[in-house]
Amino acid sequence: MFKRLLIANRGEIALRIIRACRELGISPVCVHSVADADGPWLEWADERVCIGPGPSADSYLRIDRIIAAAECTNADAIHPGYGFLAENAEFAAICRDCEIDFVGPSPEAMALLGDKVSCKRMARKAGTPVFPGTEGEIEELDEALEVAEEIGYPVIVKAAAGGGGRGMRIVSNPEELGDAVESAAQEASAAFGNGSVYVEKYLEKARHFEVQCIGDGRGDAIHLYERDCTSQRRHQKLVEEAPAPNIDPAKRDEVCASAARLIASAQYGGAATVEFLMDHEQNFYMLEVNTRVQVEHPVTEMITGVDIVREQIQVASGMPLSVKQEDISVSGHAIECRINAEDPDRNFMPQAGLIQTFDPPGGLGVRLDSHARSDYRIPPNYDSMIGKLIVHAPTRERAIERMLEALRQFRIGPMKTTISLHRRLLDRPEYRSAHFDIKWVERWLESEA
Repeated sequence: MFKRLLIANRGEIALRIIRACRELGISPVCVHSVADADGPWLEWADERVCIGPGPSADSYLRIDRIIAAAECTNADAIHPGYGFLAENAEFAAICRDCEIDFVGPSPEAMALLGDKVSCKRMARKAGTPVFPGTEGEIEELDEALEVAEEIGYPVIVKAAAGGGGRGMRIVSNPEELGDAVESAAQEASAAFGNGSVYVEKYLEKARHFEVQCIGDGRGDAIHLYERDCTSQRRHQKLVEEAPAPNIDPAKRDEVCASAARLIASAQYGGAATVEFLMDHEQNFYMLEVNTRVQVEHPVTEMITGVDIVREQIQVASGMPLSVKQEDISVSGHAIECRINAEDPDRNFMPQAGLIQTFDPPGGLGVRLDSHARSDYRIPPNYDSMIGKLIVHAPTRERAIERMLEALRQFRIGPMKTTISLHRRLLDRPEYRSAHFDIKWVERWLESEA
């Protein structure tokens, strides 16, 4: 097992990794920017290293400074968390070259699964269902036109690298396709340094379904069942839950097993999430693979009892998975609400500044993963998420009520947060019935505008 582990991240995920390190007897080291010099999570690290000014391009995205920090603190491993460099194959390769263990997949596995085109090829071989579309990246517009005509409009042009809605264009007829391919490629090149795009069938009304997997890096992988992430706005998830409601059990088991086969086929080590869209007939189509721990991993931990971050660290140290597929079962229902410092009534404007009031909820089945507290100043440089509120209960209905009560008790001020939005969202009939699709939140908010 590692002796010292450097955490190349910030906020709640840094604190989450620190806790896992403590349980494993590992000394945690944190890097931080000047803007995060007073970050509450740093108090729990054994050592801290400032790696640059506030902008992430000058700090958390500086590979050279992170490697230097690991070397000067004698860290034998680096955990990237999520975001920043977590899915950067070059960073993983540099860690290996510097004889520092990377808590995540090998650079080769990350590159294979992180590129959507190569990932789709592997998925077909593993029997993981994929969208009909181009076999690889678009090289000639005529190819894209031919495939779109064959699978039928609407289609979607997507970037081979990256995500978050960038490099994506929905096309409803042949006349729009040429411009969509060009603009998507330009946006993808600017955002990800890779302008490759491809075309696949677009589902107008779909649910977002994802399978949590963990690979041992030696050709074996398990799944921890699925999560539902349908409640989102502009491709950003708001509420996640596990297990996914209103799913045929046989189909669920089939798609979960296929996701684990895909991860195993890549010789993948660590946590991975295989994302799918599901149509109204419960046909599944793979979207992508996230080669890192997910923001919403706690809901899976709550229903399975598996510590995903601990498993990541153990696998990276060379240990086998601590659980087998037959040992994993689902207990109850869990829901996670992302608490962002944003004003939902002003187009979700970020709310930086000093937190004067921070009264978190508690009680049976309530978990809060947050780095925030009273007198913490939220910097303007980073993502606006300041915490994740998770609840667990025997049934979905009771989990919803438990979450609503936890949200009522949760007080943060004076800045606006998404707490009020979540209270209204969870009480909507669309959410209560789980008869929804990935656009339902946007339709609801537009109807109230």
